[in-house]
Amino acid sequence: MFDNSRFQTLVEAGNLTGEVVAINRFIVEVKGLEGVRLGSQVLFEDGQRGMVREAYGDRVILYNIDSENILLGSLAVVEYDMLAIPVGPELVGRVVTPMGLPLDGKGPITATKLSGIFTPAPGIMDRKMLDEQLASGVTAVDSFFPIVLGQRIAILGDSKSGKSTFLAQLSANQQGTQRIVVYVLIGKRKVDIEKLLSELERNGSMEHTIVVLANIFDSLTQSYIAPYAAASMAEELWYNHNEDVIIIYDDLSSHAEAYRQLSLLQEVDPGRDSYPGDIFYTHSSLLERAGKLLTTGKTMTSLPVVLTPNDDITAYLSTNIMSITDGQIIFDLGYFRKGVRPAVNAGLSVSRVGGQAQTKRQKRLSTALFKSLAHYHQAEEFSHFSSQLSKETKRDLTLGTHLYAALQQPPDQLFSLVEQQLMLETIMLPDDDRAIDVPGLKQAVKTRAADAKTEEDYDQIEKELLDQFGAKVLEEKPALPNPEEQMTEQNNKADKKSKKEKKK
Repeated sequence: MFDNSRFQTLVEAGNLTGEVVAINRFIVEVKGLEGVRLGSQVLFEDGQRGMVREAYGDRVILYNIDSENILLGSLAVVEYDMLAIPVGPELVGRVVTPMGLPLDGKGPITATKLSGIFTPAPGIMDRKMLDEQLASGVTAVDSFFPIVLGQRIAILGDSKSGKSTFLAQLSANQQGTQRIVVYVLIGKRKVDIEKLLSELERNGSMEHTIVVLANIFDSLTQSYIAPYAAASMAEELWYNHNEDVIIIYDDLSSHAEAYRQLSLLQEVDPGRDSYPGDIFYTHSSLLERAGKLLTTGKTMTSLPVVLTPNDDITAYLSTNIMSITDGQIIFDLGYFRKGVRPAVNAGLSVSRVGGQAQTKRQKRLSTALFKSLAHYHQAEEFSHFSSQLSKETKRDLTLGTHLYAALQQPPDQLFSLVEQQLMLETIMLPDDDRAIDVPGLKQAVKTRAADAKTEEDYDQIEKELLDQFGAKVLEEKPALPNPEEQMTEQNNKADKKSKKEKKK
């Protein structure tokens, strides 16, 4: 039985009260809350909570946060002037609901500070230029589409194309960096949730992670407020505890569907694809909360995940998110089925601010990599039509094969930025089509990366690695003439000469 002492205390304190007069699943109409603020948190007498969505004089529309089971005639009282959730470092390492209730069986949440969830983004004058790379540990991303601390970069792809695996790798790579990861799970299947949580526990990532879990089967409202609540939890650490925070919204497709259902229940006129007309503002106001603070130099990085069925990135929701963010990394299901891991589509992915965090050497490498892969694809097409290939074509094919082998990366394998640079530059060094032992090279850079301090160190180490793992190409010697063929050719010449003499 619910202890309604909190409800009684609020009523006795003179807070606004009302009565439930209509219910439509999660949409609750209450009469009697005149003058209540939009976004206020309301407590029902049975312990459930609601959020004020609209107010029309003495008639107020609320979203029921906990369930769709509430009785007509139930009493309601205003609890806070905003939807309040617990925030603070006490949440790190925990799995919680969007309202801050524990789900991991590790006891109650001890955080005492409360915060609203719809806080404004920092102004332009409060921001600083982004200039530090966020290493994901995945070579195909860090070398081609670098993520910058404070950036908003979308992760797009079809179901089961490797998005969650990449995000788990990125989270695991933050060990030892003092960065906090806030992972929001919206509308996920139970098996996917358990898999992610076990992976975070296995690789030690849970120690620096807050997991906010919204089960779509319990409450549409919690799925709607989950990303905003998680952003507030991240902002408390960012603003007041001087922490670099990475927030992963997995995924905003499910969030948009939950908001669409709530809006249709509320009888809001549907717009394109039946989404409410303010869906763009809903996501832009959320993602704009990321950035780098001018005062402390600390960052909050946003990685929204969007599902693209059949690899269609031109859908309404995905184009919305791409227009809000500073780039996108697209995972291609076609590449995934071919065995490419990670299945990043290099032709469609882009990081618009990634170059700001790269050194001159890294920029040169990125440019050379794109050119080499473009030449490889051209050479591969040409090789289908001709059996005799030039030296340049052979080199392009060999180099491309080695690069793709280096970019192949299982989920449990991570490389630092220095290791990635040593590996890729070593592969790019030879000007011939020599074979390189890429698996051996991958292991060797792990031990040599600590020695790379200066430009000269990089050059020396890469030369040594090439000598160790690059096989020499044998020069093709001209074939010795066949004695029988040589005799036949001489006889033919003699016959031609005698014929010419006879004609004369």
